[in-house]
Amino acid sequence: MPYDFALILTVFITLFVIIDPIGLAPLFVALTQGRTTAYRRRIAVTACLVGAGLLTAFGLLGDAVLGFAGISMPAFRIAGGFLLFLTALDMLFERRTKRREDQSHANEDDPSVFPLAIPLIAGPGAIATMILLTNQNDGEWAWVMTVHAVMFGVMLLTFCFFLLANPIERALGPVGINVVTRLLGMLLAALSVQFVLDGLRAVGFGG
Repeated sequence: MPYDFALILTVFITLFVIIDPIGLAPLFVALTQGRTTAYRRRIAVTACLVGAGLLTAFGLLGDAVLGFAGISMPAFRIAGGFLLFLTALDMLFERRTKRREDQSHANEDDPSVFPLAIPLIAGPGAIATMILLTNQNDGEWAWVMTVHAVMFGVMLLTFCFFLLANPIERALGPVGINVVTRLLGMLLAALSVQFVLDGLRAVGFGG
């Protein structure tokens, strides 16, 4: 069943903001500093494949996990909205960048799985977002596949940002990256509030 372009665009923006390829690019440079182009390409491929695999697993099995834990979808939607709002605050006040930089020193040898794939790409916010998005439109399979297709598109963009990290960082500069991060944080804050409102409406609040 075809879906409205605006709805698909909202899914793209949500995933793009929460995964944040622009913010990850400078960290990728730091994690692979002094390495060859072939090495960087291999790390980028592995990190994006592992991240996409994890997000796919939670997008497809998130309902089963929630059901096993006895958590209703409205409750998870509200909790996920609060989690995304905290992420937005981190972006607005630069705490997210600092925490990611601290995590980037955890594994100097092969950073593809940790910390790139986990938790920088497929972190708690991205996992919660996949579960929330796939459960919209009554969790129809066509919709679930659409969300995953958009997610793979965002992962492809992440891979491209990794490969173009150096010129992007030079083009934007510290000020440009700062501005983009704050703009994305504002957008994510608004989207997180919408998740909370949807959850409250599902349990009978607000009409």
